[in-house]
Order: sequence, then structure tokens, then C-alpha cells
Amino acid sequence: MEKPAHQKGSAKPAMPKSDVSAGVGLAGLLGLVFWLLFCRTYPITAEFFDIPGPRERLSGPYAALAALLFSAGPMAIWSLLVDKVHLRPSTGIDWKRVRPLSAVSEVSITKIAGLWATWAIIAGLYCLARWYWNGQYLFAIDVLKFAILPMVVLSVPYVLWLDKRMVEPRDHAWHFGAMLIGREAWDPEEVKKHWRAWIIKAFFGAFMISILPPGWSELVLANPSELVSDPVRIGLLLITALFVIDVQIGTVGYLFTLRPLDAHIRSGNPFLGGWLAALICYPPFVWGVIGNGQVLSYEHNVAGWGHWFGGNPTMLWVWAAWLIFLTAIYAWATVAFGIRFSNLTYRGVLTNGPYRYTRHPAYLSKNLFWWCSVMPFLVTNGSPTDAIRNAFFLLCVNGIYYWRAKTEEAHLLAEDPKYGEYHAWMSEHGLITSRLTKITRAIKRRRGPDAAVQPVQEPAE
Repeated sequence: MEKPAHQKGSAKPAMPKSDVSAGVGLAGLLGLVFWLLFCRTYPITAEFFDIPGPRERLSGPYAALAALLFSAGPMAIWSLLVDKVHLRPSTGIDWKRVRPLSAVSEVSITKIAGLWATWAIIAGLYCLARWYWNGQYLFAIDVLKFAILPMVVLSVPYVLWLDKRMVEPRDHAWHFGAMLIGREAWDPEEVKKHWRAWIIKAFFGAFMISILPPGWSELVLANPSELVSDPVRIGLLLITALFVIDVQIGTVGYLFTLRPLDAHIRSGNPFLGGWLAALICYPPFVWGVIGNGQVLSYEHNVAGWGHWFGGNPTMLWVWAAWLIFLTAIYAWATVAFGIRFSNLTYRGVLTNGPYRYTRHPAYLSKNLFWWCSVMPFLVTNGSPTDAIRNAFFLLCVNGIYYWRAKTEEAHLLAEDPKYGEYHAWMSEHGLITSRLTKITRAIKRRRGPDAAVQPVQEPAE
């Protein structure tokens, strides 16, 4: 039998096909760039069309929020019209089989009860948690307070419409509703899956919304022409732009978990270690663990790359380019997910973009960025002790991300055989992962024949 064209002349097996096409993220990125340019040039547009009101750039928090729609819309259109994800069996929808409303009404009512109760409990948790009522979180809470009424109203027709077409409408939300009503058999494991998914959406959704405005405002108001001769300032601006891309696309992923887009959460990470490793990296937990002055402080008496390369324009430009490159990899890793980005979830298997070279491009680039930007081993007071402490604690932070990577792999390996194929392919053929695998195997061989025959635990970057 003749080999497929993509395998001709090569013994390398094909990588498993990605569940997310590269076009999805690209469409969202183009929509975001369009809205950004519109906001930056709004004074010209308002003047030309004689639009009443202030003739200022749209740098406010609600312009940042509107950017989500300009990212999500193109991604949804691409997913439906080009990738036709709504026809995939993984959606759990059979478009050719539409039940009458009478056949699903009881199921739908139970599910709606489960959803409304879930949102009420989450609202109560937001009220109890003090950090949601301070600083940048205030904007997120205002947005969520406004959104709850449309969510409650629209959930009724949406659930009824979807249940008529679902192969099995008794999903995680239904099991939680059935538990509350107490009239039908419900599965505790399904209830756990329901709450894992919604805790992830509630925790990370509020956080992501809260960090939308600052970067957006800086990017819309920036004047690159004033910075172009300063490698530090232009580098920081471009890094901010890449972080804005990451945050905007990532927020879309948390909020638009829609089953017809095949973007629903199949499962949340069931491992306690996975949750601990992930949550420790975000507020409020990170405020007491990672960062300057905290338990794992790696920024004591540091000055950063701009200080240490000051007076050497060539190195400043080179280092700025390197940091921009690392941040671009980080942003690319998020864009590659398209509409499916989120922590601690399984929403399909991604094998394209930077994930062709390493299983964890975001973690690898982020941790390298910290070493290269902070330079914790160089301290302004000349203290070897401070330098050693900084380096040690940043290594601890690197270890946390390694821990996160391993728990994520364990989750995905348990959920989808395709991820097992991808995991094995990367160990043998991934540009970065395969080399790390060879190093690991060489170390194990040096330990002796007993160690060499043990199962190899592949490294996570």
C-alpha cells in the first residue's frame, strides 16, 4: 500500500491530528487586532463620521471586555463554517434526530434547576471571598452581576433547544439537578465532574476578566514612535501586547464552553495534586506563596535585564528580542487552543502550533522568561546569599510548573487514547521533548541495569 503523501520519504509516523485547527486561533487573533486598531483610531473615525461624544481612544475596561466578542465571534464562525465542529460525535449532538419538547421537558427542567443552583452557590462564594471585593476584581464582579440575569433567562431556551438534539441529555448538570430534587437516580461521579468544571470556570473566569483592563489600556494608549529608540521600553510594550493577546484569547476559552462549538468541558482534572499545583500560581493563593516578599520570593534586591545591560545598546536589543520571542511562544500556545483554552480541563487534544515541538510550550517559555528577565542570580547589593536564595526559590517555582505539567498529563492520558499517542510521538519525535527524553534515558542508564529497565517517566517541559 502506498504511503500517504505526508509520510513519503520518511519513516517518521504521523502525529495524531489536532482536535483544534490552527485557523481557529488565527481567526480570533485577527478579530482582536481589528478591534484594537479600531479603538486606537477611534478619534479619527468619530471625526470622520461626526459621531457625538468624546473623541478619545477607547482604552476603558468595557472596550477591553468588548474585545472578547471580536475574538470569540471569528473563532466561532471558523469553527462552524470551516472546521464544522458541530458535526463531530464528540459534541454529543445528533442534528438529524430532534425530539419533541414533551420528550425532554422533565430532563431540561432538572438540568436548569441544577444550573441555577450552581450559579447561586457560586454567587454566594463570590460574596464570602473577600478578595473579590478589592482592587481589579471589582470590575470582574460588576461584569458578572450584570451577566447573571441574561444567563438565567437565556439558559431556558438554550437548554430546551440543546436537549432536543443531544444524544444523552442527562449530562453533569442534570445529575446535580436530580440530586437536588431527589426524585431520580443520580451518579455522584457525574456531580463531581459538574462541580469540577464549574469551579474552574468560576475561579479562573473572574480572574481573567479582572486582568483584562490594565494591559488593554496600556496598549491602546501607547505611542510606539516615542519608544522606538529605547529597546527596554519598546520591548516591554511588545511583551505587553503579547500578554494582552494571551489574556483575551484565554478569557474567551473560559467563558465560551459551548457544546455546539465542541468547546464544552469534558472533564476537570480529578487529581488533588493538579489543583494544588495550579491554584498556587493564581490569586489569592499566589499572594502568600510566590512573588516578592512571599514564601517563594525570587526577586529580592534584583534589578532586571534593563539594568544589567544598561549602557550596552546591542545587548539591550538582543535581550529584548529574546524576551519578546519567549513571550510570543507563550501567547502562541494560548492562541493555538482557539476557543478551548482553560486550565485543569480536558476539552480535546491539541497537537499543532508550538505543541508540535514540546508538550508544554507555555510553561517552558514562561519559566525561561522569568530567569532571563528577572535575572535572580544578579543582585544589586552584591550579596551571594540573596543571589543563591533568589535562584533557589525560582527553581522551586519551576518545580511547581513541572508538577502542574505532570498532573495535566496524567489527567489527559486517563481521558483520551489520542493524547497517549501524542505523548508517545512527542517523546520520540518532538523537537524539544525528544531531546529531553534522550537525556532522561541516558541518566537512567548511568544508574545501572536495574534503573535502566524501569519504566521511563517522560519529562514535561
